[in-house]
Amino acid sequence: MDIRDLPAAQLYEMNQRHFEETLRAEYENGSASFVAQIDDLIRQGFTSIIRTRGDGDCFYRSLAFAFIDQLIRAEDPELAVATALGYWKTPTFDEIVYDLPYGVFTDLIKRIVSQSSDRLTPTGLLEAFQDPEGTQTPQYIVMYLRLLTSAQIRTAPDEFEAFIMHPETGMEMAITEFCELFVDPMGKEADHVQIAALSRALRVRIQIAYLDGRSSDGKVEFVEFNHEPDSSGQSLLLLYRPGHYDIIDKNVV
Repeated sequence: MDIRDLPAAQLYEMNQRHFEETLRAEYENGSASFVAQIDDLIRQGFTSIIRTRGDGDCFYRSLAFAFIDQLIRAEDPELAVATALGYWKTPTFDEIVYDLPYGVFTDLIKRIVSQSSDRLTPTGLLEAFQDPEGTQTPQYIVMYLRLLTSAQIRTAPDEFEAFIMHPETGMEMAITEFCELFVDPMGKEADHVQIAALSRALRVRIQIAYLDGRSSDGKVEFVEFNHEPDSSGQSLLLLYRPGHYDIIDKNVV
């Protein structure tokens, strides 16, 4: 489905809220195991959550936001932007497929170092992803990250083929079929293979906190995907709840 066919009102919901006031309040009258894990995150210093719409694209949207936000806050934004823009290409697709979404993604990043009034700030980034003017910027960015993920899997089959399987049946699949069914299309949820591939393609470290209510001691497990050349770099922090990803942080903007 073309993203232009989707109702704009159903595409975007991205808001920043205080951790304890919103996330904990959702569970405090229900699951004690979830509350224990949320309290563990609070003890670790997590104070804010940026919530994304749960529509199957939440991982890609969350990661894109966290990635661009990290570039904005870099000690040397010009170097960070130049380095990031030098990484990406999607060689397995015709240019006509990725040119527009690639342009939307990179144009937004270039605004970080703009000398004009459109310079991208954290507040401006949040507004861009909320998309009040209906530009569909977030969806084009998601589309590009899906293409980038697919290209990474297709061009490095030895790294991924042992883990490629149908998410519902568990049956082995060919890489091309897997990408065509579960990576390229909008609205398809991301799992371990897609996350690892995009981490490698963007050369970033991703840490995902798993809030699943299954911990016997109330601790939250963090799973790391690290393909960043500089081991001292900061992680992009996401929160996973069954079937959904949000962004978490230790600083309130």
